[in-house]
Amino acid sequence: MLQREQVNEQLVKKSRFLSRVLRHRPDSIGITLDKQGWTEVSELLEKAASHGMQVSREELDRIVVENDKRRFTFNADRSQIRAAQGHSVKVDLQLPVCTPPPVLYHGTVVKFLPSIRKQGLFPGSRHDVHLSANMETALAVGARRGSPVVISVETYSLLRDGFQFRCADNGVWLISKVPVKYLRFPDV
Repeated sequence: MLQREQVNEQLVKKSRFLSRVLRHRPDSIGITLDKQGWTEVSELLEKAASHGMQVSREELDRIVVENDKRRFTFNADRSQIRAAQGHSVKVDLQLPVCTPPPVLYHGTVVKFLPSIRKQGLFPGSRHDVHLSANMETALAVGARRGSPVVISVETYSLLRDGFQFRCADNGVWLISKVPVKYLRFPDV
């Protein structure tokens, strides 16, 4: 059992490394992403190894398939990989516009509520605001930074007013911003 836990810990460490590289810092290991965020798997593995992070093809396959957040996507022939969403580097994932469920959720922590109540939701250093289709996922997202708070987003009003939604391969809903008037705050 201990060995399995060590293997899982190593995969989590490697997944975090890949997330940083494929979302934010491809230059940190000397790779480039194309306009849609793709990079060659063989080059990624080679450059990761040359920067001290050995990832086998088998481990990469496990990370892509087994990761509960489904952070990564292979192309059709599995020769290229990209992060599903969350980039701070300039990419266009070319995700189609689609209609979301009536309510989406945003997980955060209490200390950010005053700013959000004043300005709404903005992407910060990322390309889009990230929203979850269910409250459980939003709670988990908020819990990464402390005691979670979930804000509800009324999507039909946003659609009516011309906002567009996209859904990443991993089920994360993306929108450019969410003004305050479309948000419903919990009693905190």
